[in-house]
Amino acid sequence: MAYPSEQWPVPHADPDRTTDAAPPLPDELAQTLAGLGPAGEAPARRAGTRRPGGGAARPAVWAGAVALLVVIVFVAQNTGGVDIAFLWMHGRISLALALVVAGIAGAVIARALVVALRRLRRPARRR
Repeated sequence: MAYPSEQWPVPHADPDRTTDAAPPLPDELAQTLAGLGPAGEAPARRAGTRRPGGGAARPAVWAGAVALLVVIVFVAQNTGGVDIAFLWMHGRISLALALVVAGIAGAVIARALVVALRRLRRPARRR
């Protein structure tokens, strides 16, 4: 299947024209970019080099794994039920579930307050 750009003739550079046209690509590069030739192989990595930005993610992954493990142990140890009453609602749920829901609600409220305070502290540059 032909691409739409291959259906029209390619304008050739006129030596008499004085425009700021880019020089033509070498044939091998043009074929590679058009998908007609092999792309070649990537250069070999040097020993001892690390990919950029990869080092910062690893501690975050380990911290998340440890936090998940702590939550799993917490839920497993606090399976007893508790009575919950809020306004007109009454019920009985797991202690771990009640504390996890309360923690998530507290985090959401804290994040909303931080965003609101940042907006208030930001100077009014548009005025």
